[in-house]
Amino acid sequence: MTRCSSGALHHAGLAFDSIAEQYDDVFTRSLIGRAQRDAVWDVLRQTFSMGERVLELNCGTGEDALFLSRMGVSVVACDASERMIDVAARRMAIMSVGAPVQLEALPTERIGELVDRGPFDGALSNFSGLNCVADLSDTAQQLARIVKAGARMVLVLSTRFCLWESMWYLAQAEPARAVRRWKGHVTASLGEASVEVFYPTMRDINRMFRPFFKLQSQKGIGVTVPPSYVEHLASKHPGVLKKLQVVDHAIASLPGCRSIGDHVLLVLERTEA
Repeated sequence: MTRCSSGALHHAGLAFDSIAEQYDDVFTRSLIGRAQRDAVWDVLRQTFSMGERVLELNCGTGEDALFLSRMGVSVVACDASERMIDVAARRMAIMSVGAPVQLEALPTERIGELVDRGPFDGALSNFSGLNCVADLSDTAQQLARIVKAGARMVLVLSTRFCLWESMWYLAQAEPARAVRRWKGHVTASLGEASVEVFYPTMRDINRMFRPFFKLQSQKGIGVTVPPSYVEHLASKHPGVLKKLQVVDHAIASLPGCRSIGDHVLLVLERTEA
Protein backbone atom coordinates (compact mmCIF):
# COMPACT_ATOMS: atom_id res chain seq x y z
CA MET A 1 0.00 0.00 0.00
CA THR A 2 1.31 3.44 -0.90
CA ARG A 3 -0.11 6.77 0.03
CA CYS A 4 -0.11 10.15 -1.71
CA SER A 5 -1.28 13.64 -0.76
CA SER A 6 -2.92 16.18 -3.02
CA GLY A 7 -3.40 19.73 -1.90
CA ALA A 8 -6.20 21.56 -0.13
CA LEU A 9 -9.23 19.65 1.09
CA HIS A 10 -12.78 19.92 -0.16
CA HIS A 11 -15.56 21.26 2.14
CA ALA A 12 -17.30 17.86 2.22
CA GLY A 13 -13.96 16.32 3.14
CA LEU A 14 -13.74 18.57 6.18
CA ALA A 15 -17.27 17.52 7.16
CA PHE A 16 -16.42 13.83 6.89
CA ASP A 17 -13.26 14.39 8.90
CA SER A 18 -15.54 14.78 11.92
CA ILE A 19 -16.87 11.22 11.69
CA ALA A 20 -13.84 9.37 10.33
CA GLU A 21 -12.77 7.78 13.61
CA GLN A 22 -16.30 6.55 14.40
CA TYR A 23 -17.35 5.53 10.88
CA ASP A 24 -16.33 1.88 11.07
CA ASP A 25 -18.13 1.36 14.38
CA VAL A 26 -21.27 3.14 13.21
CA PHE A 27 -21.54 1.65 9.71
CA THR A 28 -18.75 -0.67 8.51
CA ARG A 29 -19.10 -3.11 11.40
CA SER A 30 -22.83 -2.62 12.03
CA LEU A 31 -25.31 -5.36 11.05
CA ILE A 32 -27.13 -3.13 8.58
CA GLY A 33 -23.93 -1.72 7.14
CA ARG A 34 -22.59 -5.24 6.63
CA ALA A 35 -25.84 -6.42 5.02
CA GLN A 36 -25.92 -3.53 2.56
CA ARG A 37 -22.21 -3.80 1.75
CA ASP A 38 -22.46 -7.56 1.15
CA ALA A 39 -25.07 -6.85 -1.53
CA VAL A 40 -22.65 -4.42 -3.20
CA TRP A 41 -19.79 -6.91 -2.99
CA ASP A 42 -21.86 -9.51 -4.82
CA VAL A 43 -21.87 -7.12 -7.78
CA LEU A 44 -18.17 -6.26 -7.45
CA ARG A 45 -17.30 -9.96 -7.74
CA GLN A 46 -19.23 -10.13 -11.01
CA THR A 47 -17.84 -6.86 -12.39
CA PHE A 48 -14.09 -6.75 -11.71
CA SER A 49 -11.41 -9.40 -12.23
CA MET A 50 -7.95 -10.25 -10.93
CA GLY A 51 -5.25 -8.14 -12.56
CA GLU A 52 -7.47 -5.13 -13.28
CA ARG A 53 -6.86 -1.58 -12.02
CA VAL A 54 -9.85 0.21 -10.49
CA LEU A 55 -10.29 3.82 -9.44
CA GLU A 56 -12.34 4.22 -6.26
CA LEU A 57 -14.04 7.50 -5.43
CA ASN A 58 -14.98 8.42 -1.83
CA CYS A 59 -13.18 5.36 -0.46
CA GLY A 60 -13.84 6.24 3.18
CA THR A 61 -11.93 3.99 5.56
CA GLY A 62 -10.87 1.60 2.79
CA GLU A 63 -13.25 -1.32 3.32
CA ASP A 64 -14.07 -1.75 -0.37
CA ALA A 65 -10.47 -1.15 -1.45
CA LEU A 66 -9.37 -3.96 0.87
CA PHE A 67 -12.02 -6.25 -0.58
CA LEU A 68 -10.96 -5.53 -4.17
CA SER A 69 -7.29 -5.90 -3.25
CA ARG A 70 -7.95 -9.38 -1.86
CA MET A 71 -9.66 -10.19 -5.17
CA GLY A 72 -6.37 -9.36 -6.91
CA VAL A 73 -7.63 -5.99 -8.19
CA SER A 74 -5.26 -3.01 -7.85
CA VAL A 75 -6.95 0.11 -6.50
CA VAL A 76 -6.28 3.84 -6.50
CA ALA A 77 -8.59 4.84 -3.64
CA CYS A 78 -9.51 8.51 -3.22
CA ASP A 79 -11.40 10.48 -0.61
CA ALA A 80 -11.91 14.17 0.09
CA SER A 81 -11.41 13.56 3.81
CA GLU A 82 -7.81 13.52 5.01
CA ARG A 83 -8.85 11.75 8.21
CA MET A 84 -10.73 9.03 6.32
CA ILE A 85 -7.51 8.43 4.38
CA ASP A 86 -5.58 8.32 7.68
CA VAL A 87 -7.93 5.65 9.03
CA ALA A 88 -7.69 3.67 5.77
CA ALA A 89 -3.87 3.82 5.91
CA ARG A 90 -3.84 2.53 9.49
CA ARG A 91 -6.17 -0.33 8.62
CA MET A 92 -4.11 -1.39 5.63
CA ALA A 93 -0.92 -1.33 7.69
CA ILE A 94 -2.28 -4.04 10.00
CA MET A 95 -4.59 -6.02 7.68
CA SER A 96 -3.70 -8.38 4.85
CA VAL A 97 -3.66 -6.70 1.46
CA GLY A 98 -3.46 -8.52 -1.87
CA ALA A 99 -3.00 -6.38 -4.98
CA PRO A 100 -1.55 -2.87 -4.45
CA VAL A 101 -3.74 -0.12 -2.96
CA GLN A 102 -2.77 3.51 -3.39
CA LEU A 103 -4.52 6.07 -1.18
CA GLU A 104 -5.07 9.62 -2.36
CA ALA A 105 -6.58 12.61 -0.52
CA LEU A 106 -8.54 13.96 -3.46
CA PRO A 107 -12.17 15.10 -3.81
CA THR A 108 -14.31 13.65 -6.59
CA GLU A 109 -14.58 17.07 -8.23
CA ARG A 110 -10.84 16.91 -8.99
CA ILE A 111 -10.66 13.27 -10.08
CA GLY A 112 -9.49 14.32 -13.55
CA GLU A 113 -6.10 15.13 -12.02
CA LEU A 114 -5.39 11.38 -12.10
CA VAL A 115 -5.48 11.24 -15.91
CA ASP A 116 -1.76 10.46 -16.06
CA ARG A 117 -2.34 7.31 -13.98
CA GLY A 118 -4.97 5.96 -16.32
CA PRO A 119 -6.50 4.48 -18.19
CA PHE A 120 -8.28 2.46 -15.50
CA ASP A 121 -10.16 -0.78 -16.13
CA GLY A 122 -13.09 0.39 -14.02
CA ALA A 123 -14.32 2.67 -11.27
CA LEU A 124 -16.26 2.37 -8.02
CA SER A 125 -18.19 4.84 -5.89
CA ASN A 126 -19.99 3.27 -2.94
CA PHE A 127 -22.58 4.49 -0.44
CA SER A 128 -23.62 7.96 -1.50
CA GLY A 129 -20.30 9.69 -2.09
CA LEU A 130 -21.62 10.97 -5.42
CA ASN A 131 -24.63 12.44 -3.62
CA CYS A 132 -22.23 15.05 -2.24
CA VAL A 133 -21.29 16.20 -5.76
CA ALA A 134 -23.34 19.12 -7.11
CA ASP A 135 -22.43 18.60 -10.80
CA LEU A 136 -22.33 14.94 -11.77
CA SER A 137 -22.12 15.79 -15.45
CA ASP A 138 -18.66 17.27 -14.84
CA THR A 139 -17.68 14.14 -12.87
CA ALA A 140 -18.85 11.97 -15.77
CA GLN A 141 -16.67 13.92 -18.20
CA GLN A 142 -13.64 13.60 -15.94
CA LEU A 143 -14.19 9.87 -15.50
CA ALA A 144 -14.59 9.44 -19.26
CA ARG A 145 -11.04 10.73 -19.71
CA ILE A 146 -9.43 8.30 -17.28
CA VAL A 147 -11.19 4.96 -17.84
CA LYS A 148 -10.83 2.70 -20.87
CA ALA A 149 -13.48 2.23 -23.54
CA GLY A 150 -15.58 -0.68 -22.31
CA ALA A 151 -14.60 -0.06 -18.68
CA ARG A 152 -17.38 -0.68 -16.17
CA MET A 153 -18.26 1.50 -13.21
CA VAL A 154 -20.21 0.50 -10.12
CA LEU A 155 -21.93 3.54 -8.62
CA VAL A 156 -24.05 3.38 -5.45
CA LEU A 157 -26.11 6.49 -4.72
CA SER A 158 -28.82 7.37 -2.22
CA THR A 159 -32.22 7.33 -3.90
CA ARG A 160 -34.66 10.23 -4.26
CA PHE A 161 -37.40 8.08 -2.68
CA CYS A 162 -36.64 5.52 0.04
CA LEU A 163 -39.75 3.56 1.01
CA TRP A 164 -38.22 2.42 4.31
CA GLU A 165 -37.34 5.98 5.30
CA SER A 166 -40.73 7.46 4.44
CA MET A 167 -42.61 4.73 6.29
CA TRP A 168 -40.28 4.88 9.29
CA TYR A 169 -40.55 8.61 9.86
CA LEU A 170 -44.26 8.72 9.15
CA ALA A 171 -44.66 6.09 11.88
CA GLN A 172 -42.59 8.37 14.15
CA ALA A 173 -44.94 11.29 13.34
CA GLU A 174 -42.11 13.16 11.60
CA PRO A 175 -43.55 13.93 8.14
CA ALA A 176 -40.85 16.48 7.26
CA ARG A 177 -38.13 13.85 7.67
CA ALA A 178 -40.25 11.27 5.84
CA VAL A 179 -40.15 13.36 2.66
CA ARG A 180 -36.79 15.10 3.12
CA ARG A 181 -35.21 13.47 0.04
CA TRP A 182 -38.11 14.22 -2.26
CA LYS A 183 -37.10 17.80 -3.05
CA GLY A 184 -33.74 16.57 -4.32
CA HIS A 185 -31.42 18.49 -2.01
CA VAL A 186 -30.83 18.72 1.76
CA THR A 187 -28.19 20.02 4.14
CA ALA A 188 -27.10 17.13 6.35
CA SER A 189 -25.31 17.36 9.69
CA LEU A 190 -22.14 15.33 10.25
CA GLY A 191 -21.01 15.78 13.81
CA GLU A 192 -20.49 19.51 14.21
CA ALA A 193 -20.18 20.05 10.45
CA SER A 194 -22.67 20.05 7.60
CA VAL A 195 -22.62 18.90 3.99
CA GLU A 196 -24.86 19.49 0.98
CA VAL A 197 -26.50 16.27 -0.23
CA PHE A 198 -28.20 15.88 -3.62
CA TYR A 199 -30.68 13.18 -4.68
CA PRO A 200 -30.75 12.91 -8.47
CA THR A 201 -33.41 10.82 -10.16
CA MET A 202 -32.51 8.00 -12.54
CA ARG A 203 -33.48 10.27 -15.43
CA ASP A 204 -31.05 12.89 -14.09
CA ILE A 205 -28.24 10.34 -13.76
CA ASN A 206 -28.75 8.93 -17.26
CA ARG A 207 -28.75 12.44 -18.72
CA MET A 208 -25.57 13.50 -16.90
CA PHE A 209 -23.57 10.39 -17.78
CA ARG A 210 -24.56 10.34 -21.44
CA PRO A 211 -22.97 10.08 -23.99
CA PHE A 212 -19.85 8.82 -22.21
CA PHE A 213 -21.48 5.90 -20.37
CA LYS A 214 -24.45 3.62 -20.92
CA LEU A 215 -26.42 1.91 -18.18
CA GLN A 216 -25.90 -1.86 -18.03
CA SER A 217 -27.87 -2.78 -14.92
CA GLN A 218 -29.66 -1.32 -11.91
CA LYS A 219 -30.61 -2.81 -8.55
CA GLY A 220 -31.74 -1.58 -5.16
CA ILE A 221 -29.52 -1.72 -2.09
CA GLY A 222 -31.57 -1.70 1.08
CA VAL A 223 -35.01 -2.33 -0.40
CA THR A 224 -36.19 -4.46 2.51
CA VAL A 225 -32.99 -4.10 4.59
CA PRO A 226 -33.51 -0.84 6.51
CA PRO A 227 -31.28 2.27 6.58
CA SER A 228 -28.46 2.40 9.10
CA TYR A 229 -30.38 4.52 11.63
CA VAL A 230 -32.55 1.46 12.39
CA GLU A 231 -29.48 -0.41 13.66
CA HIS A 232 -30.80 -0.46 17.23
CA LEU A 233 -33.69 -2.68 16.08
CA ALA A 234 -31.51 -4.83 13.82
CA SER A 235 -29.16 -5.58 16.73
CA LYS A 236 -32.11 -6.76 18.82
CA HIS A 237 -33.56 -8.90 16.01
CA PRO A 238 -30.65 -10.21 13.87
CA GLY A 239 -32.75 -13.15 12.66
CA VAL A 240 -35.32 -10.78 11.18
CA LEU A 241 -32.55 -8.86 9.42
CA LYS A 242 -31.26 -12.12 7.90
CA LYS A 243 -34.72 -12.84 6.50
CA LEU A 244 -34.96 -9.32 5.11
CA GLN A 245 -31.61 -9.87 3.37
CA VAL A 246 -33.01 -12.97 1.64
CA VAL A 247 -36.04 -11.02 0.44
CA ASP A 248 -33.82 -8.12 -0.62
CA HIS A 249 -31.69 -10.42 -2.76
CA ALA A 250 -34.79 -11.83 -4.45
CA ILE A 251 -36.52 -8.55 -5.34
CA ALA A 252 -33.81 -5.86 -5.53
CA SER A 253 -33.47 -6.04 -9.32
CA LEU A 254 -37.20 -6.01 -10.11
CA PRO A 255 -38.36 -2.87 -11.97
CA GLY A 256 -40.82 -1.86 -9.25
CA CYS A 257 -38.28 -2.29 -6.45
CA ARG A 258 -34.86 -1.21 -7.66
CA SER A 259 -35.42 2.55 -7.15
CA ILE A 260 -37.15 2.53 -3.75
CA GLY A 261 -34.34 1.23 -1.53
CA ASP A 262 -31.98 3.22 0.65
CA HIS A 263 -29.54 3.18 -2.27
CA VAL A 264 -29.51 2.29 -5.93
CA LEU A 265 -26.58 0.42 -7.49
CA LEU A 266 -25.79 1.17 -11.12
CA VAL A 267 -23.36 -0.59 -13.44
CA LEU A 268 -22.37 1.66 -16.33
CA GLU A 269 -20.06 0.97 -19.26
CA ARG A 270 -17.77 3.46 -20.97
CA THR A 271 -18.89 3.88 -24.58
CA GLU A 272 -16.55 4.02 -27.57
CA ALA A 273 -17.63 7.61 -28.33
